[in-house]
Amino acid sequence: MAAKLKKGDKIVVLAGKDKGKEGTIASVDPKSGKAIVEGVNVAIRHVKQSQNNQGGRVPQAMPIQLSNLSLIDSNGKPTRVGFKMDGDKKVRFAKTTGDVI
Repeated sequence: MAAKLKKGDKIVVLAGKDKGKEGTIASVDPKSGKAIVEGVNVAIRHVKQSQNNQGGRVPQAMPIQLSNLSLIDSNGKPTRVGFKMDGDKKVRFAKTTGDVI
């Protein structure tokens, strides 16, 4: 099945502790249905010091469920994503505006 949300998409969080936050998708794991979004769902990881990096408490973005994310359309509002055929090519479009993404 084609991915509705892809790497680099601007999204908004619909549910959870980070509800309303906006960010960009850094990576998507379609098998588990999760995505890593920069600045959203951040956890503190305690890293041991090594020769090449300083140890300490390092903030790290954790995966968030794709169902809790929504794409931001050209008007800056959350939208659902649909698919349509543009000639012989399958393209994504915003359901609110109808614009091709």
